[in-house]
Amino acid sequence: MIESLTVWHEMVKSRELTRLDELLADEVVFHSPVVHTPQRGKAITTKYLNAALHVLNNEHFRYEREIVGAREAVLEFVTELDGIHVNGVDLIRWDDNGQIVDFKVMLRPLKALQVVMQKMGERLQRTA
Repeated sequence: MIESLTVWHEMVKSRELTRLDELLADEVVFHSPVVHTPQRGKAITTKYLNAALHVLNNEHFRYEREIVGAREAVLEFVTELDGIHVNGVDLIRWDDNGQIVDFKVMLRPLKALQVVMQKMGERLQRTA
């Protein structure tokens, strides 16, 4: 479902997740690079993706490479936070209806993971 990927890119570019509710399946699973257990459900996934949008999607953010299949995509991104280079991938899988059922984020290097962990924690605390 390339349309789902197009919607995702539009939301990232606009920095507004206005269509996220329709894009996520009710049973979506979110895999954080920091939290060791998968986060299940639309509400918690929305919370994490909103926080990530505010933390990672700054003026330095860009997707550098995409590998796209019929129902999944790997999107490599780069950004910078507090002078630290962040490199990561979003692994996204959607169902036959084009709704995201699995979203996994992986980050490197360790210093980047640490700064993202701190900033995501702060952001999630504010929205709790």
